[in-house]
Amino acid sequence: MTIFTPVIPDLEIKEAIAWRHALHRTPELAFDEHLTSAFVAERLGAFGLEVSTGLGGTGVVGTLRRGTSQRAVGLRADMDALPITEATGLAYTSTHPGKMHACGHDGHTAMLLAAARHLSSCDNLNGIIHFIFQPAEENEGGARRMVEDGLFREHPMEAIFGIHNWPALPVGQVGVMAGPMMAAFDIFNITITGKGAHAAMPHQGVDPNVIKLRTNSLNMI
Repeated sequence: MTIFTPVIPDLEIKEAIAWRHALHRTPELAFDEHLTSAFVAERLGAFGLEVSTGLGGTGVVGTLRRGTSQRAVGLRADMDALPITEATGLAYTSTHPGKMHACGHDGHTAMLLAAARHLSSCDNLNGIIHFIFQPAEENEGGARRMVEDGLFREHPMEAIFGIHNWPALPVGQVGVMAGPMMAAFDIFNITITGKGAHAAMPHQGVDPNVIKLRTNSLNMI
């Protein structure tokens, strides 16, 4: 992985922070990101981008075209929050009871908006950039819904790049690498069938409690 420090104007950083705080105050759960989608679409339109809404329910795509090339790439961020009650005491704490941006998607959305704003003002681009704001990343399959609704059919692109906050990196630095990174997890169920035995002869039985405890410990690794 390559670590580098991007050069970003202070004004754009302050604007992105303000967006992040605004989004943090109004977290929304999977496929219910209506306020967030409207927030994103309004700003993309203000940057002069073509705006598509409704992909995957509440997904938004902003398209920037410059020059004559038809080559296209996508930049992607997620928008949904988690069903968690915020107790941080921050000045911009959640105003939606039982909902919180605890995984940083407010930051992801703000960063991608900042990228769209910055690139829309660049005059040395030649090609197409799709800024993809995905709903329902938290276990609900929002990316699949966007693809099923025609994301790549309506917005063809050669490659797509995602972003994720990484608190372990020093402030102001970015890490990039070729190929997949931060792979997704999977969910599965295990059925445990026990077998009774006399307490004096536990070796003749199968204790489901022990198996459950060991399975839980594996999930934590």
